[in-house]
Amino acid sequence: MIAVKKDGIILEKTTLPFENEGVLNPAAIREGDFVHMFYRAVSEGNHSCIGYCKLMGPLEVEQRMNVALISPEFEYEKHGIEDPRIVKIEDLYYLTYTAYDGVNALGALATSKDLIHFDKKGIIVPKITYEDFNRLAEIKGAIDEKYYRFNQHNHIIEKEGLKMMLWDKDVIFFPRKINGKLCFLHRIRPEIQIVVKIDSLDDLSKEFWQKYLIRFKDYVVLIPKYDEGISYIGGGCPPIETEFGWLVIYHKVITSIDGYVYSACAALLDIENPQVEISRLPYDLFKPEEIWELKGEINNVCFPTGTVVFDDTLYIYYGAADERIACASMSLSGLLKELMLNKKQDEN
Repeated sequence: MIAVKKDGIILEKTTLPFENEGVLNPAAIREGDFVHMFYRAVSEGNHSCIGYCKLMGPLEVEQRMNVALISPEFEYEKHGIEDPRIVKIEDLYYLTYTAYDGVNALGALATSKDLIHFDKKGIIVPKITYEDFNRLAEIKGAIDEKYYRFNQHNHIIEKEGLKMMLWDKDVIFFPRKINGKLCFLHRIRPEIQIVVKIDSLDDLSKEFWQKYLIRFKDYVVLIPKYDEGISYIGGGCPPIETEFGWLVIYHKVITSIDGYVYSACAALLDIENPQVEISRLPYDLFKPEEIWELKGEINNVCFPTGTVVFDDTLYIYYGAADERIACASMSLSGLLKELMLNKKQDEN
């Protein structure tokens, strides 16, 4: 098994109004010796925005803003901007997040050229009811009944005057174009799906999503496996390009007598065709064990959302118990070696 070091808490909530209930689930990107971190900051009433801090190296906080960097402006995000991830593609930064209007949680995007000013592009996932999703996805055959269990909202079709939509979260772009096309992961529970081969964001039209959902099963890239108690999985950190494939750190959720338990996991996808899974660790990369992971706003949570690499060390930033930000580190080459010992074609 790969050796993982828990580096401890990086960031905690403050008494500032925009983050006095918690800080969690950060996006992270390395620029030279610095790490820019964009984190979910929670205020009273469970309203979220994006805070910012800069690290010297992977672990030392050098600068931290005392106001939110990105705040809700539009109806689709009026209750919160949650769980950001960030990549740089060519000369543009793509920051994806979950936009929450108090009823619906949907993947949205903002872009930037300088990591200071962000241009919101709006919701980029399908805005569709579960019934319409099911109708389209089952045109080519039945889908797993778990989709019904996790997404049909107890048959509620409207809440607080808003139509209930299919929740589509964990939108994460690959950090470069693949064969000249933009690609990203997203998550409709209980599995992780992928969008490949789009020329621009303008391609993500209503018609695009209708055609995509008709072939929905073709775009499922990772499914829950190994643990009988697993409920669902979801995207974690932006994929890391390696000589063996795209390294994907994702999260899984199992049901226990103490409720849900969130853990970090690892997989490899094919470098030129990321719809193809190469390998997956048959065990958790790391799970809640420390007090800061076991007790908090939501207990038993390690929710990975950002990574950086210094030399051969992979640092994974994660939300710990939905209240604070922590970091775990390991040998990148060691993790890749372990993954290559568990290649998919080698499974019995």
